[in-house]
Amino acid sequence: MFSVTVRDHIMVAHSFRGEVFGPAQRLHGATFVVDATFRRSELDTDHIVVDIGLATQQLGAVLADLNYRNLDDEPEFAGVNTSTEFLAKVIADRLADRVHAGELGEGARGLSGISVALHESHVASAGYERAL
Repeated sequence: MFSVTVRDHIMVAHSFRGEVFGPAQRLHGATFVVDATFRRSELDTDHIVVDIGLATQQLGAVLADLNYRNLDDEPEFAGVNTSTEFLAKVIADRLADRVHAGELGEGARGLSGISVALHESHVASAGYERAL
């Protein structure tokens, strides 16, 4: 399996409901380093997994919709604990939508999967992987 990973970051504010979250139940900020990995079993006709420039651009566009937002105020996340794991799925699904729409180029239609990892710090990260 071949893969290409591109990286960006986001800064959000949010709070959680539930005792398991301890002090994170209060409004707090989070900065995530975001890695998006694109996979395919065979290289395309240009011998690449995906156009790195387009992948970087589209990851940035997906993250722009979340960056510098209080996620508690976003209607689409009403009543949801926007955990790191949950946000990884949101980002992966939005990237998948862009692949299917052709926004990562025609060659990207041959991708077999996407995984997204959000790094909360140098000691903790969470991710989500999905097929295309």
